[in-house]
Amino acid sequence: MKHLGFSGEEILETIGMVRHEKLDIRTVTIGISLFDCVADDCATLCDNIHAKVTRVARHLTRTSAEIAREFGIPIVNNRVAVTPVSLIAGRCGPDEMIRIAQTLDRAADDLGIDFIGGFSAHVEKGTTSRRCRTRWPRRSASAHR
Repeated sequence: MKHLGFSGEEILETIGMVRHEKLDIRTVTIGISLFDCVADDCATLCDNIHAKVTRVARHLTRTSAEIAREFGIPIVNNRVAVTPVSLIAGRCGPDEMIRIAQTLDRAADDLGIDFIGGFSAHVEKGTTSRRCRTRWPRRSASAHR
């Protein structure tokens, strides 16, 4: 494993917290910006999202398992957090948003991770019409995460 720049004292302090104070580090999360995935059409956007997420996070589970073994720190969840989809999918309609959600879910399956987050929106200035919001639950029922 690559040297991360922690002092021996910091490593021993962490080991002490895990062993004596029952510190339980349970999750490793990698954050991925999707701003460079923006495209003119939804199919290309979905392809770009899947390619970037699976490329950037391809070693996440292996690396967290190595850390768990090397330092004796229990890690039970591997997560990916992406840019809020509303910021990159402004041109997409409800059906296309479902495709993006399914793309994220497929990427999570391909990576073997526990959680992928980022299918969200900033709503401080309001939301879409009621008709649009009521269509979502029926269409998103197939998502695994």
